[in-house]
Amino acid sequence: MDVILLERIARLGQMGDKVTVKDGYARNFLLPKGKALRANKANATRFEAERVQLEARNLERKTEAEAVAEKLDGNVYIAVRSAGETGQLYGSVASRDIAATLEEEGFTVGRSQVELMLPIKTIGLHTIKIILHPEVDATIKMNVARSEDEAVRQAAGEDLTARGAFDLDDDEDTLDPEEVFDNPEDESDVVAEEAITEDTATEDTATEEVEPEQEQEVKS
Repeated sequence: MDVILLERIARLGQMGDKVTVKDGYARNFLLPKGKALRANKANATRFEAERVQLEARNLERKTEAEAVAEKLDGNVYIAVRSAGETGQLYGSVASRDIAATLEEEGFTVGRSQVELMLPIKTIGLHTIKIILHPEVDATIKMNVARSEDEAVRQAAGEDLTARGAFDLDDDEDTLDPEEVFDNPEDESDVVAEEAITEDTATEDTATEEVEPEQEQEVKS
């Protein structure tokens, strides 16, 4: 479907541009949201007649968005979630969760304004872009952690994945050979001595079995 844009649309065009979009996108988003008009002669005339008002309205919205962006840009927000030792969340942090967090902080942001391709699935500091206006955006960070305390440690740069948060001391990881053998260096000597002892015992037994026969020959 061909439409006339009434405001700038990212990756689509500027106000007044005539562009071709999918029918569903036009019917479900652009037209009902007042962001575009069907491209025909009547609407083209209407747009030209209202251009000045549209540009003034756009400038006003842009100015308001810039004021919000100044307060919002660079902020860090904490989201506490259950996660395993490797940092994998049992749930996720989606666009609606981020929008709700911002609303609690006094910013009115719709979930469609949160630029998040996929829900957040791991703990960590995640950079999120918030689209406040077609020409204005702000960047925030979501500090996703297992607790408020871990969020503070994570913000300070600590790695809270299994390796970073639960490392054992080197002394505990390393097994001392002396704990296994009294004297590991002489272990081979001990084995050799045991073998010699066994051989000697065998020879003594053989000697004891022959001695009665030797005594009988002497008597005869």
